[in-house]
Amino acid sequence: MHNISRLAALLLAGTIISAPAFAQSKAVATVNGQAIPQSVYDAFVSEQKAQGAPDNAELQGAVKEELIRRELLAQEAKKKGLDKKGTVPGQIELAKQAVLIRAFLTDYVQAHPISEDRLKAEYEAIKTNLGSTEYKARHVLVDKEDDAKAIIAKLEKGEKFSELAKQSKDPGSKDKGGELGWSSPATYVKPFGEALTKLKKGEYTKAPVKSDFGYHVIQLDDSRPMTPPPYEQVKPQLQQRASQQQVEQLVKDLRTKAKVN
Repeated sequence: MHNISRLAALLLAGTIISAPAFAQSKAVATVNGQAIPQSVYDAFVSEQKAQGAPDNAELQGAVKEELIRRELLAQEAKKKGLDKKGTVPGQIELAKQAVLIRAFLTDYVQAHPISEDRLKAEYEAIKTNLGSTEYKARHVLVDKEDDAKAIIAKLEKGEKFSELAKQSKDPGSKDKGGELGWSSPATYVKPFGEALTKLKKGEYTKAPVKSDFGYHVIQLDDSRPMTPPPYEQVKPQLQQRASQQQVEQLVKDLRTKAKVN
């Protein structure tokens, strides 16, 4: 059977331990006199189906057996008083809260769909920010400005950039001759991106470029027109991002209105 998702595990952590609250509902099984509610079973099956598991007799049997095993373990935990010990009660409440939050946010997002116009406007804004050209660059990053100046002086004497890059403190590029690959200037920190666009092919910065990371010596290897991915290709990511922003704004508004002592 497919692995249970983290949220499904949270769901079960809350519902199985608090099973007596469902004592009057239909039970899928009774373990040592304790009923496993149909609602818990349905929730578990729903989580598995959401992960791609086929809804067949094999899944149903596996879910029932898993719930029986969990109920046995939960009963043993209660016998030892663990449901009232340490942080366990708090963890149970957090699990219940997580399920409620998930249900609320799912309902909220469905009730407030992101418009096509908003997604297209976001797409156009991203395209504008990225620009029409991408650059293939390399750099050396050091802590001190004097060290960066020394590197520039060595470049002027004909030393190879790839060799000097070995002293860079950027672990992602130092062993590749300082190469950063093809990217839009907008993907870099602002001072780096601005310096990059002012270089011609084969040129390097004649003065250190300061950023929050330290001092850079940058060389432009090449540039080419950039073709952004089509709207339909990135639409799912745009929707996810817009929904996240929507939820963040909701939480911000609720927090502003709330009375917190």
